[in-house]
Amino acid sequence: MDWIRLTKSGKDLTGLKGRLIEVTEEELKKHNKKDDCWVCIRGLVYNVSPYMEYHPGGEDELMRAAGSDGTDLFDQVHRWVNYESMLKECLVGRMAVKPVVVAKENHEKKLLNGILFKSQVPDLPAKEISPSYDWFQTESLVTIVIYTKQKDMDSESVIVDYQDGCFRAEIVIKDYSYLLHTELSHEIQEDITVHVAEKTGKVEIVLKKKDNVSWKYLGHPLENHNSFTTHRETVGKPLKTTWTSIPGNYIYVSLEVEGLYYRKCQLISKVDVTHDTKLYCLMLPPGTHLQVPIGHHVYLKQTVTGTEIVKPYTPVLETLHSNLKESLHPNNKYIYIMIKIYHTGLFTPYFNCLQIGDCVSLSNPEGTFKKSQLQELEELFLVAAGTGFTPMIKILNYALTNITNLRKVKLMFFNKTEGDILWRNQLEQLADKERRFEVEFVLSEPTCEWTGKQGRISLPLLSEFVKRSLEDSRVLICICGPALFTEQGIRLLKDLNFSQEEVHGFTAY
Repeated sequence: MDWIRLTKSGKDLTGLKGRLIEVTEEELKKHNKKDDCWVCIRGLVYNVSPYMEYHPGGEDELMRAAGSDGTDLFDQVHRWVNYESMLKECLVGRMAVKPVVVAKENHEKKLLNGILFKSQVPDLPAKEISPSYDWFQTESLVTIVIYTKQKDMDSESVIVDYQDGCFRAEIVIKDYSYLLHTELSHEIQEDITVHVAEKTGKVEIVLKKKDNVSWKYLGHPLENHNSFTTHRETVGKPLKTTWTSIPGNYIYVSLEVEGLYYRKCQLISKVDVTHDTKLYCLMLPPGTHLQVPIGHHVYLKQTVTGTEIVKPYTPVLETLHSNLKESLHPNNKYIYIMIKIYHTGLFTPYFNCLQIGDCVSLSNPEGTFKKSQLQELEELFLVAAGTGFTPMIKILNYALTNITNLRKVKLMFFNKTEGDILWRNQLEQLADKERRFEVEFVLSEPTCEWTGKQGRISLPLLSEFVKRSLEDSRVLICICGPALFTEQGIRLLKDLNFSQEEVHGFTAY
């Protein structure tokens, strides 16, 4: 709030007296000192020197991007933060040469694959991998075929939504997104089937006709139909920040994320996990195919007292099954979210008051974790605090089930008290049954009866926990919790000489 007050004070925060200039790369490089620090984010240049003392991550973090393009660094750490609103009074101008590739448009109207549209031809560096699509029909079915030209595709890469006559399919291919978005020429049933040929990358989306009539064309194009762009251009960019005063002395920041698609999900059940944490089951709409990849999160969006609030959560399993098998049926319609209720907060108390049958908006998945990070792994270390445990649930399940070379999985779980430990009984039962799995609980506010470890994340605790059983063991360390916990943990692991590839921090918390 101190920063907001400063931006509204009328003080010249750019040093240019209100002028906007065009910045060359050479000019940008000159401004690389603490008291003269310019940073480029997505083609816009900001003087961040006035913001140094207000930045939650500290001055050193900002200086990492001093005099350069900080887009990639920004996206790695907190892409959901609306820098455009927070730094608008610090705007110096635009880069003379925009550091991102812009898609070219061909405005010639044509009929292609049954769609009347203005074609867009993305000028991408990996043009040879651009997908294409076709469609064919039988008396009762319409099949849309997408040729991704990629191997190792799976159903998690395909997100399909059908609602009110509009069909939307997004195919995530590495760092790119291919989008089909059309108003279908005829109605279909909401039972949609997705088939993915992993070896060839061919995706088939099967639609059931509502009436057995012949379609002359697939439909009319909607926004961004048949587009192929970098994933960062389509998702993860904040659209707006709203600072709202709400009765009860709340000042709340609402962050809307541009490009994310939402659908309404129905609350099916809610079950107590601890005294302040519950497991919610949400049912996807009947016309939706969505599977959240391991280690990825979704955004939940609700309107509270007239303010739209968006919060990230990592979906979990219904339970740590004794057989370690998660249902991966492609028609799985349920998403489980574990949420801690902050009684002095705004979003979670409201969410907790939702009744069975009420709806909440749920976004497409976001995240940088890849299952390939677990392949060929021999030792997996998980470090979690509080609800930072949620990304670890699917990672733990997948690793123990699918990684044949895995010798050991260890979880160090930080909490305040014994009553705060999520799924304690299930974790202890899993450790008893699965010889490769160990769990250690660490409490910061234990009772005198507690005989386990206590304290906060520290070098002595971590150095003992993440010891390799063999000097050349292939390891991965995943860490998640409050932002300061995660940042400190990553720094400590770096001090312990673990490489960047051996550490994955979850930062959307």
